[in-house]
This record gives sequence, C-alpha cells and structure tokens, in this order.
Amino acid sequence: MNLALKNRRDLPDVGEIVVGTIKEVHDFGAYMVIDEYNDLRAFLPWSEVATRALKNINDVIKENQKLAVKVIRVYRNKGQVDVSLKRVNDNERKRKMMYWKRTLKAINLILMAAKQINKSEDEAYKEVIWRLEDYFGDAMAGLENASLEGKEALRRAKVPAEWHDVLLDYAKKYVEIKHVQISVYVNLKSMDPDGIDKIKKILLDIKDEAKKHEGIDIKIYAIGSPKYRIDLIGPDYKTLENVLDKLNSKAEKMAKELKVTYSFERIKGQ
Repeated sequence: MNLALKNRRDLPDVGEIVVGTIKEVHDFGAYMVIDEYNDLRAFLPWSEVATRALKNINDVIKENQKLAVKVIRVYRNKGQVDVSLKRVNDNERKRKMMYWKRTLKAINLILMAAKQINKSEDEAYKEVIWRLEDYFGDAMAGLENASLEGKEALRRAKVPAEWHDVLLDYAKKYVEIKHVQISVYVNLKSMDPDGIDKIKKILLDIKDEAKKHEGIDIKIYAIGSPKYRIDLIGPDYKTLENVLDKLNSKAEKMAKELKVTYSFERIKGQ
C-alpha cells in the first residue's frame, strides 16, 4: 500500500533521511515522491545513486521501488528537493525503513479507528496521530503505551476522550509488544586533564551495570559534548524504570567521586 502521510511541515531539512517512491527513471537520474511529506516531488541525480560506477541506472533503482534517501538540497521557492541514495548507510536505511513500517501500521490502525467513530482523516491526524508523535516520539509508540497502560497513556498525550475506547481496542488487538524503550540524556563534564577518561569510565560502568539485568539492552550515543543519550530496551516499562533508577544512582555516585559534573534529563514523552 502506497500511503502518502500528512506532515505538518511542507519540506524536510537538509540532511534528513526520508522514505520515497521512485516514479520515473531516466539516464540522468530519477524522480520520486517523498511519502511522508504529502508526496513531495524529489530528484535523485545519477551521481547520487551509488558509490560505484554504474553502466545502467536500472541496475540499482526501478519504478515503484521504495527507498530511504537523504535530502541534500531544498528548493523552498519551488517546493522541491534533491536527494541522495548513496549517502545513506546500511544502518541508517534499516532504522528508517523499520520506523517507516511502524508508522504506516500505526496510522492505518488509527484511520480505521477514525472510520468507526465517524471521524475524518484530518481529525485523526490533528486529534490523535500528531499528539501521539509529540508526546511519545511516534504514533506506534503511543499505541504500544496504550496497549500496556490503558487510557492513561492517551490522556497524557491529550488525545480526546471520544477516541479512547476505540483506540484501546485496536491497540490491544493489533499492536504486538516485542520490547519497550526508555531514553534519557545525561550531561557529563570535567575540566580535569584526565576528564575524558573519567567520563568514559562512568559511561562504561553504566553500561556494565545495565548488562547485569537479564533481558535489558542498553545503547549509549554521544550527542555532542557534554551530552550523551542512553536508550534502555527491555520487556516492560516497570522493569526499565527500576533499572534506570539504579543506573542514575550509580552514575551520580561515581560522578561525585570523580569530581565530574553530572545531570540527568528524561527525553520528552519517555
């Protein structure tokens, strides 16, 4: 199903990875529509298709193929963008396509729920989809939370009460909970000559502590000094909250001992 999603923004940003569908293939490149930006028209130049030399562009791309591409130029006056396929690495492509599939499933479920209570597509986006995205990060995460926590998750996202019963029904029936995630930011700063080593030690100890708990996975990303992002993945939110409390206590204690400035911030909606 080729569903064009509604977006509150008319155009993506340079560097953003988006999902699009190839519509025309030519010797000089290809034209596609960006599915998550209201079928925005995009051009994929020949030179941005692959890192290796190509004899025939059709060896890599074909009409109606769905691809994750990176925006490299934005023409705001024309309402068009140029994109690159070769600048998206395998990990970025897998993450984006997984997110895309989750989003499609969530939106299809919400639109089916809308029909059941005589709501329009526009109302579904304004009253549910965008509110879930704002609070939980994406619509499927909102439905997952609703499946686990019930109507309270929908109330927190300020979804109108008239949607609660039908959304909860669809979430319980069709949303499979494989794992849940909690994400936080931590700030670690030291002016000491060996400050980088001290910060690494704290992050490694946090990782080791998390691995002591069965069924818990942890990922740590450097956002930009002094901020780091920590993702905790596990079977349920209660377990993750308990693990997170232990990690936070350990990090605070170590930071104090090593004279490293430490702060902890929950990511919005987590």
